[in-house]
Amino acid sequence: MKSVFLDYETLGPGDLDLAPLKSALPTLEVFGNTPAQQRVERIRNAEVVLCNKVRLDAEVLSTAPNVKFIGLTATGTDNVDLDYACQHSIAVCNLVAYCTESVVEHVFAVMLSLAHSIGPFDRLVQAGEWQKAENFCRLDYSVRGLSAMTLGIVGYGELGQGVAKIARQFGMQVLVSKRPGSRGQGDSNRPDFHEVLRSADVVSLHCPLNDDTRNLINADTLNTMKSTAILINTARGGLVDSQALSDALTNGDIAAAAIDVLPQEPPVDGDPLLDYHGDNLIITPHIAWASREARQNAIGELAANYQAFAAGELRNRVV
Repeated sequence: MKSVFLDYETLGPGDLDLAPLKSALPTLEVFGNTPAQQRVERIRNAEVVLCNKVRLDAEVLSTAPNVKFIGLTATGTDNVDLDYACQHSIAVCNLVAYCTESVVEHVFAVMLSLAHSIGPFDRLVQAGEWQKAENFCRLDYSVRGLSAMTLGIVGYGELGQGVAKIARQFGMQVLVSKRPGSRGQGDSNRPDFHEVLRSADVVSLHCPLNDDTRNLINADTLNTMKSTAILINTARGGLVDSQALSDALTNGDIAAAAIDVLPQEPPVDGDPLLDYHGDNLIITPHIAWASREARQNAIGELAANYQAFAAGELRNRVV
């Protein structure tokens, strides 16, 4: 049985143990990356296709009639034509709850860094300014305690709940927003999204990208937030209008932001946030999920998903 892993390098620099996958799929052929023009060639005779970000649309899948299983090394499924997979009895599985700790830790790493002005203080010391102080310390920048802050969470799945749990341990008040676009079913007791924006000192995004959430954070919603607020996005880049956020940071409409995702990744065509230079913005290259432990979890979960499929069991099936 032919099986291929199309973009293993998206899981890291070769520091993972592939034994669980090789045990489940002894003939697995591993490719670091697969350019678009090589997709057809590499999956043409495959029965099992594993990938992270390689796009498997109907045109590509139609050239591979033997494919029975697609295993994704991520939670998102937007790179696979699920309608085609369903119509042609191709099982598609994603990963769930494999990187919760990593994302939660990242959220609080950037939250604390911004609340305590770690970057500006470090640069002050590196510039030799501490030596010039008249007192034992320098208080040039704001230091804010999390226990005095309210956290607004937009998206209350596995990751949102994980962030809320740690926030409460810091003594933060937690507000969970109604789902954007919600008609009130299922979360009618939660405050409205705009109410959360008005009340929160920190807003952390954990919702999916869809028609209701695209550019959810825009000039109007940023204007709703406190001027002292911090925005954190570890979900999807398309949730945030980059130009509007850059303008808001420039104008002091909000205090700071930490962005781990952009609408285009990698951002080969640029992005307004990449042109912004200020101590109140942290940008990381989509690594909130990427602790070594989380990436190794992904390998184990990927193998377990295939083994369940081979045994006729349903596990993390989206199709």
